[in-house]
Amino acid sequence: MIVPAPDYTPIERLDSRQPLPEHLRGAIIAMGNFDGFHAGHHAVVERAIQWACAEERPAIVATFDPHPVRLFVPDAPPFCLTNMDQRQRLFAAAGADAMLTFRFDRELANRTAEEFVDFLVRNMGAAGVVTGEDFTFGKGRTGTVDLFAALGATTGLRNEAVAPVTGMNGEIISSSRIRDALKTGDCASATRLMTRPFAIESMVQHGAKLGRTLDFPTANMELGNYVRPAYGVYAVRGRLPANVSGRARLVDGVANLGIRPMIDPPKELLESYFFDFAEELYGQTIAVQLIGYIRPELKLDGLDALKAQIAKDCDAARQILAETPPLP
Repeated sequence: MIVPAPDYTPIERLDSRQPLPEHLRGAIIAMGNFDGFHAGHHAVVERAIQWACAEERPAIVATFDPHPVRLFVPDAPPFCLTNMDQRQRLFAAAGADAMLTFRFDRELANRTAEEFVDFLVRNMGAAGVVTGEDFTFGKGRTGTVDLFAALGATTGLRNEAVAPVTGMNGEIISSSRIRDALKTGDCASATRLMTRPFAIESMVQHGAKLGRTLDFPTANMELGNYVRPAYGVYAVRGRLPANVSGRARLVDGVANLGIRPMIDPPKELLESYFFDFAEELYGQTIAVQLIGYIRPELKLDGLDALKAQIAKDCDAARQILAETPPLP
């Protein structure tokens, strides 16, 4: 099934190291990492937008790149749930006027909490800031929402803190819970927590073209900085670039995520076969949503066995996708 994908009106993408455009000064800023942009993150951004609308101010969503963990623990395994382009689209869909990126480097990490608040007031012209209750900032993470309020009282910067959002089982929704779900192949829980499927966005690259010889040509993508979900075969949906219609498209498919144990040498890739689709995608950036986990990777007895297994995987993926309505 190929259907049009939702379109988003682009929003401005700002760098905190550059002067803020005059028309965005006086904004209400939602601030956090917002990596997964899950239901809890939505609550913070929605509150900032409501506040901005009430006072007829711009609404800006501020995030950090790279994630602070990458600076302090550079050897940490990949853990990202979104890239910056995905976040920009998600913030746009939420109704923000702009996305503000703080480059998280040593200079920013060494700013005191007081210096950070002063920067928001003087350089960004912020009128208010909305964060989660657990938000910390400043050197040594000494800044808390209570200190934000105290510093705001002397600088005129107002702030609000939004309580954590809990799921249907009473658990606090967090990016860590989403990562844990993906590592076990639990796509349904990840989708519920994120309010949309987890998607890997990357450029399609040339591969060994083994899929073509098996009549299942694949779009091959590296995983980059994304968290590593459980290796195996998934029912997927691809968000593809616009064609002559001018609209991006969603197309159903099946994918292998992992090291391909039947191919030597092993190479970690996401390889997606899209049903009833024949366009060339090399060099194009696409996003592949993980909808349902089918099975772990297998080392089979030859290419005929592999082809037969892929056909079975396609049937399983079609069944899962038929029962799962498309989401953005």
